[in-house]
Formats: sequence, structure tokens, C-alpha cells
Amino acid sequence: MIRIIYVRLLLLFFAIILSNKNASAQSSIQIFPVKTDSLNLFDKVRNRSVPIALYLPITDRKIRKQKLVIFSHGYYQNMPSGNKQASYLTENLAAHGYFIASIQHELPSDELIPTTGIPQIVRRPFWDRGADNILFVINELKKAFPDLDFKTITLVGHSNGGDMTALFPQKYPGIVSKIITLDNRRMPLPRTIKPKVYSIRSSDQSADEGVLPSPEEQTKLAITIIKLPATIHNDMDNRGTKVQQKEINDYVLRFLKE
Repeated sequence: MIRIIYVRLLLLFFAIILSNKNASAQSSIQIFPVKTDSLNLFDKVRNRSVPIALYLPITDRKIRKQKLVIFSHGYYQNMPSGNKQASYLTENLAAHGYFIASIQHELPSDELIPTTGIPQIVRRPFWDRGADNILFVINELKKAFPDLDFKTITLVGHSNGGDMTALFPQKYPGIVSKIITLDNRRMPLPRTIKPKVYSIRSSDQSADEGVLPSPEEQTKLAITIIKLPATIHNDMDNRGTKVQQKEINDYVLRFLKE
């Protein structure tokens, strides 16, 4: 009987230690208030405006080697505020200390994306322009914010912005360390170990053939594909519920920290 009591006390002791350890780890995760800003950059080479929305943590202390995340929005038929339509994600990442630049890829004067024809052909110029926008923004941020960590840049993109994100490291290799796509459906994901590739998939839309790596490729290249059982494609931006948004936020933060 005494032995049983001793074992129970020992188990209780270890449970308390573990609980305190977890609580300490959670308390060490600092959540910052967030401020938003905007920059209307201009690319003289392409004679093109490239507006960006910035989501930044508010802190008295400088964040050493602050990580940069560049977000590319889905297609909203050239709506001017497309780069603010996933603020649930960009604000949350900034609250965790990341420097977020969300690019406005379409301008009101742009042609609309074709809805007929082979997407990989008729939409490729739009993805190329998006990849060029990303490169331009990275180079401009290097001038304006030289203390950011440009060795570990992460690209995140939803839908059409995810196709741009998937194209970027194939067009401009060696610049980014990770890409995270939210249900890109047309542009094949790069089959690489670096950059590290992650993709979160919706419950209602299928990717075109060849977009997603095979299970064998996923294993060989450590590519992570996550299917959300209860989130449709159009709910991966601000239209999603708090529960859906939290699930995506949790996955993206996990990928960033890996």
C-alpha cells in the first residue's frame, strides 16, 4: 500500500514539473501589438506601381535578425485592397514578431486574368509579373530595412498568389528559404529540399495534375502537404471562421518555426 502511494506521489510530482515546464514555454512566447503601414513602391524598370501593406510588431526593443515574410494574395479581380484580404494571417504573424510585407499584385488598370484556355499558359504572364513583384519588393526592403534577416525569407501565398509563390524559387533560385502555399491549384510546386516547401489544401478544390508532389516525392524531399477537412478554398482568407483561421495560423506558425 505504501509503495502504491509512493508511486502515485512520484507520478504527481513529474506531472507538476511537466505542467510548469509547458507553462514556462508558453509564457516565453511573446505576443506583440501590431501596427499597419503601407508603401507605394515604383519599379522604374517595369514602369509599374507595386503597393505593399506592412504588418509590424510594436516593440520598444529591436528584434534582432527579424524574419521577413512576404504574402501574396488570391485573385480579387483587380480590387485595390486585395493585399489586405488575409489580415487574420498577416496580423497574427506580425504579432509573433515577424516583419510582414503583403504585396498588391493587381492594379485597377490591369487586364483581368483569363478564364478560358489552359491556365498554365494563359495565366503564366500574371504569375511571372507576380514573381517579378516579389523580387522587386525584396530588393527594396533590403534598402529600407537592412537589418532584417534576408537569409531566411519565407513566401506565403493564397490561390493565385500561391501560384506566384510556387513559381518564384523556380524563376529566381537561391533567394528564399521556405514557401508556404494556401491552395495554389495551377503552378506546380517546386520539387526541392531548399527552399523548404509546404502547402495547405482546401476541402473542396483539387489541384491540377502535376501541381502537388507525389507521396514518394513528399517523403524524399521532406515536402509537407496538409489537407484541411473543413475549410473550402474561398474561406482561406478573411471570409473564414475564427476556427478555420486559427487552424491555418497554427499551421503557418509551425512551418515558420521548423
